[in-house]
Amino acid sequence: MKKLVIMLVCMFAVHTMVMADNDKPIEVSQLPAKAQTFIKTYFKDHKVAMAKLESGMFYKSYDVVFTNGEKVEFDKSGEWKEVRCRQSGVPAQIVPEAIRNYVKTNYPDARILQIEYDDNEYEIKLSNRWEITFDSKMRVIDIDD
Repeated sequence: MKKLVIMLVCMFAVHTMVMADNDKPIEVSQLPAKAQTFIKTYFKDHKVAMAKLESGMFYKSYDVVFTNGEKVEFDKSGEWKEVRCRQSGVPAQIVPEAIRNYVKTNYPDARILQIEYDDNEYEIKLSNRWEITFDSKMRVIDIDD
């Protein structure tokens, strides 16, 4: 019995290592519909350099990289999780209004270069190198430089 348990644990460990970081290039048309709509709405003038599906044992996500280096990450249902636009800045319509107003008031010369949404928190990175985290009620909960 002991040998069987050890063998099963070893098989599970090997399977986990094989499945880890399983990236697969895909066509934009293979993205979830929400992701395709997002790209057509906010990045219609951008050319896609690469789209890929990242999957593991317990997660699935999609990355889209544009030829200018900008990048969008989507969750398994096609909701955006991260938008990185180091050249042009994140499209304003993506950023919640409260965050846009906060940045405009407190950092009027800065642009939002990256926004990430995770666990009911938004984290933004500004062109002045500040990183600001907001909670679900759009209150600032952390600022780093």
